[in-house]
Order: sequence, then C-alpha cells, then structure tokens
Amino acid sequence: MQTSQPPRPAAHPDTTVPLLDRTYLVSGAGRGLGAAICRTLSAAGATVIVADIDDKLAHDSAGELAEAGAHAWPLHLDVSDPASVRAAFESLRARGGRLDGIVNNAAIDITLPVDEVDAEAWRKVLMVNLYGPYLMAHAAVPVLKAQGGGHIVNIASTASKRAWPNASAYHATKWGLLGFSHALHAELRPHGIKVSAIVAGGMRTPFLLDRFPDIDQGNLQDPANVANAVRFVLTQPEETVIPEVMVLPMKETSWP
Repeated sequence: MQTSQPPRPAAHPDTTVPLLDRTYLVSGAGRGLGAAICRTLSAAGATVIVADIDDKLAHDSAGELAEAGAHAWPLHLDVSDPASVRAAFESLRARGGRLDGIVNNAAIDITLPVDEVDAEAWRKVLMVNLYGPYLMAHAAVPVLKAQGGGHIVNIASTASKRAWPNASAYHATKWGLLGFSHALHAELRPHGIKVSAIVAGGMRTPFLLDRFPDIDQGNLQDPANVANAVRFVLTQPEETVIPEVMVLPMKETSWP
C-alpha cells in the first residue's frame, strides 16, 4: 500500500538577485550616482540600459559592467531633447524585450546669483532637470501600461526640501520634480505603475566634487548608499509602493 507523500515546500526565490529578468533604463548613467545605480541594479540581477548624453561615458560604464558579467548596454540619450528621447525608445522597441522601469537621474546645476545667471543657462537646467523627466515619463508610461505595470524612480534632492543661495534654477527644478513625482504616483497607481522619489543628500560624486574641490568630503555620503535606496524601492512587494524616501549623510546638519 502506497502512502501519500507530503507536498514539497515551494522553492524560495533567490533573494540575492531580486531583480532577475527585469530591465531598467538609467539616465545620466555614465558616472557618479547614475553609474552607482547601474552597478547596484545589475548586482541584483537586472539588465541595465546605461543612458547618457556622453557616448564615451555610456560605453565605458556599460563595458565595465559587461566585463563583470552583468547584462548592460549603452544608449545615447539627451533627456532634454524630444527627438533624442523618441530615438532612444525606438531603439528599445527595436531590441525587443521588456522595460520594467526608468530611473530619472540626469541633472545639471549652475551656481550663480539669479541676476548673474544667463537666461539660456537657467533654461538649460530647467530642460534637463524637469522637462527631461517629463519627456522620459511621457515615453515610458505607454510602454509600462501595455505591459501591465512598472516603476518610475525620480532622483530628487534635499534641494527639493530646503534652499540655499545662488541655486535658484536647481531648487526650482528639484522642487518641481518632487511635485511631478507625487502627481505621477497618484495618476499611475490604477495602471500598476509605481512612482518613487529618492530625496538624496550630498554625495561624493563629480556633480559636487568637480565644482567644489574644497568641499569637506567627510560630510558627504557614498553614492552607493543612495543607489541601494533605489534598489530598495524597486524590490518592494507588488502590493507596496514607496512614494518618497530621504537618504542623508550622517553629518548633513540641515535636518533633525
């Protein structure tokens, strides 16, 4: 007489690669925080599209990831140019496969009093930092809707929460990006699309170090820590979304 065997327990997912089989496009990914995000997501199993306006940075960053065994490929992208964004998404469609989300990381800054900032320079900050994420969302949302969901991550800044002198364009765009992110969160939830804003404090990246060589790096954080926050919001259960998270250096004294 045969005895019935107890059912086998379900296999546990491999938590070391929680983003396996997912694909994310990261803008401004050639260096700094963008490159750190690509490394972190690829280590979690994701395929990363290393998008940057600088072709050499994009190719070098994607090449390093590929040499390490990751699935990564470079993409030319000027987020402020509608034609460039359209071309990028046409390239994605031509390659086939799934796009699970985008990380709007590309950003620029100009540090001058408002009466000394050239109008075109102010406009350029606006176009990259705020118009760019709109163009990217405008292109990505139809793709994500058609797939039944996805994730948009917007890299904001403490500049979206407080202000300091001589950065009016940067503050205006980052406050706007945070508002845009929450608006998308409310709008896209019925379509299964999550939207998260990462409010990042100062990091040891070229974005700050190239412009402020005398800055105390001890007051800044490793960009990998912010990249881990991106990974964290992307790996939440399907029923959960994190609309906003703040990641600060321990020595950043502007917050309690």
